[in-house]
Amino acid sequence: MKSLLFALVIFTSIFSQAQDVSLDYYLPTDVSYNQDIPKPSEVLGYVPGEWHVSHDKLVQYMTVVAESSDRISIKNRGFTYEKRPLLLLTVTSPENHNNLSEIKKKHLQIVSGEVSESEFESMPVVVNQGFSIHGNEPSGANAALVLAYYLAAAEGPEIDKILENTIILLDPSFNPDGLQRFAYWTNTNRSTHLNPDPQDREFSEVWPGGRTNHYWFDMNRDWLPVQLLESQARIKTFYDWRPNVLTDHHEMGSNSSFFFQPGIPSRTNPLTPQLNQDLTEKIGNYHASALDSIGSLYYSQESFDDFYYGKGSTFPDINGAIGILFEQASSRGSGQLTDNGLLSFPFTIKNQFTTALSTLEASLELKDEILGLQHQFYRNAEKKAKKGAYVFGRKGDPVLTNELAKVLSQHQVELYKLEKDETINGKDFEANSSYIIPKNQLQNRLVEAMFEERKTFKDSIFYDVSAWSFRHAFDVDFTEVKSVDMGEKVDSPELGTPSDLNKSPYAYAMRWSDFNSAKVLHKIMEADIRVKVAQKPFQSETEEFDYGTILIPVQNQNKSADEIYNLLNVLQKENHVHMSALETGLTQGINLGSPNMEHLKMPKIAMLVGDGVRSYDAGEMWHMLDYRFEIPVTKLDTKDFNRTSLDKYTHLIIPSSSSNSLSGSDKTKLKDWIRKGGSIIAYKGTANWLREEKMIDFKTKKDSVVAKDVKFAERSEFYGAKRIGGAIFNTKVDLSHPLLYGYNDSELAMFRNSNMMLEADDLSFNNPIQYTNSPLLSGYINKENLELIKGTVPFKHNRYGRGDVMIFTDNTNFRAFWLGTFKLFLNSIFFSDQM
Repeated sequence: MKSLLFALVIFTSIFSQAQDVSLDYYLPTDVSYNQDIPKPSEVLGYVPGEWHVSHDKLVQYMTVVAESSDRISIKNRGFTYEKRPLLLLTVTSPENHNNLSEIKKKHLQIVSGEVSESEFESMPVVVNQGFSIHGNEPSGANAALVLAYYLAAAEGPEIDKILENTIILLDPSFNPDGLQRFAYWTNTNRSTHLNPDPQDREFSEVWPGGRTNHYWFDMNRDWLPVQLLESQARIKTFYDWRPNVLTDHHEMGSNSSFFFQPGIPSRTNPLTPQLNQDLTEKIGNYHASALDSIGSLYYSQESFDDFYYGKGSTFPDINGAIGILFEQASSRGSGQLTDNGLLSFPFTIKNQFTTALSTLEASLELKDEILGLQHQFYRNAEKKAKKGAYVFGRKGDPVLTNELAKVLSQHQVELYKLEKDETINGKDFEANSSYIIPKNQLQNRLVEAMFEERKTFKDSIFYDVSAWSFRHAFDVDFTEVKSVDMGEKVDSPELGTPSDLNKSPYAYAMRWSDFNSAKVLHKIMEADIRVKVAQKPFQSETEEFDYGTILIPVQNQNKSADEIYNLLNVLQKENHVHMSALETGLTQGINLGSPNMEHLKMPKIAMLVGDGVRSYDAGEMWHMLDYRFEIPVTKLDTKDFNRTSLDKYTHLIIPSSSSNSLSGSDKTKLKDWIRKGGSIIAYKGTANWLREEKMIDFKTKKDSVVAKDVKFAERSEFYGAKRIGGAIFNTKVDLSHPLLYGYNDSELAMFRNSNMMLEADDLSFNNPIQYTNSPLLSGYINKENLELIKGTVPFKHNRYGRGDVMIFTDNTNFRAFWLGTFKLFLNSIFFSDQM
């Protein structure tokens, strides 16, 4: 123990001295530097690496350096959820800046095929360099400070050659909100005499950490779904320029070294051209040489993969470009002791900066080949483009269809409206809620990647999900056609203006299947207007109404008939929900005064967050309720739960969590609240400790596969192959159950990334959702788990005293784009009493 303490003291002393870093520590010595360009320390007050740059300071320096250099222009492309600017620096020679619009126009002609390969020599390569999409992986954003200075100040023939032949799109912080959160944490816990002890508080940030954005999303999974503000700005930049190379600078475990792509070859998406991987490997040789020159350890092709196209390092691969992932061992603060010795923050910055330069060197020297990849990618796409089209839509829900169309439009996928209502391959498509995707278009490979259903794979382990088909994620009807009458081309999907609602002195009915119906219902309830829900279908003289239809009586309300009408008319027009005026209660099926028209109570929603709770799941639920549907949710921190009153809440959402997220007394308090009438909606890991506490009962299925003839070195592959990392499965559903109100198909595709398999109840009506006997729609699952999942259920509900406990095996709001199952979550809130 004494020797360990002595070593720590010695390391601390050496470490403190080592932190007196100068800018020369990072910069190449084979060039001179323009003294008129401000160094980062002249603006920040410190050399990068001495402190962690906060986003406001990062913006400050980038603005100053852009103003000081004719090589750099800067613009703000928008704002984060916390209103931080999303900056982009364009770096190139002054001559190129003067001709930038023409350079861009000609560069985009590589994609369209209007330039020939013989012209590549005279054209610049476009490199998009992005940093720290995970906010607590800060070496990237801090390296961006050094890179911006170098590109502005370095002088000599080598840098001139790079600037003359390269357009650099420098995104200094992919995740401003997360970066700010982490910089605050580490800077406020940093000692004056730096302490590298891994147990110091500096290296253990509080929940949820700085990795994610404001709503706790991993933004490096949103390049394809583009549901977040930050992602939408990035994607606009990408398609505005169509860069040839995109770098994504990350960090990994502190005991690691440095990784650069390619990843594991067998885990590359089959839609990625081999030329892409060949060039990635060629570029990797430049990184190796650069890291050799500064003595840094590194590796490649032994981890990570290029399969899911929603990551920054893989998304370019399906767009004719090259995505490159860098993973630097993280100091997680000012620096700490690791298995590889003392890992200082400046050292992590130096590696990121070094590979940023090697990327530019490689892009320049391999320019013609890299431009050729982009040209060849789209020419091959044109040759392989098939005739015909895809048609997609959701009958009676134009908003949901439009949400998918907006995603496609951001990816520059050509879309057309359906000319007229049609029945195609047995599916009904309405002109106002359907779109056509021609197969013969430049983005046909991306379209294939977004909608394909894949069940066979070279490998059984995936760094991320193995399936993400948007046809299932959005729960739209989707079919292929050889020909179809196309309406006008859609450049920006928009919904028409609904007609005014007819006025009634009696009642109004709102269709629950509409995308925004929950948002509207909550606003009606907020206005203190009584509502009911139809537990059975009914018909007026002109219209049919399904399970879950919302009834708004006019009489005996706290508002006048005119006030009710005016509110409903505005809400239905703003939110594109279908409402109908009813003149009589004598409807077919059930009548409007039927006992099956049950009164709905205003939900008061809380959600458990904090230590022990999975922040990704919590953030996705918070974003959905707060941002998308404008339904308030109170976030209750686990550390404050013992002194929090639950009396005002009707529902408590508990995302996936560990059993120690709440203490024993907290769980007793929770039980008392449920017994009095509270409702819990719980996910994944939470279900297990709810069962341990006897708040719900269920049985699970588990595989009995044992490791036979598996070598020690293969053990991770053995366990990895048993894991359901993210696949899509088909279920049969009971449309009469309150959980399924608003759905109109007897089958529903569900995403899952857990191995929790719940046995079905003996009473069929207690199984509103059940996996079919042929459940796999897309993605990887091993044979044993595929057999086990058949007939199991992803949802369970039981009464507990006067309250309800509901559990889901998987997140129904996955990554904010799995809109096909979001209504299950909302139904469990609004219709828990009806269950």
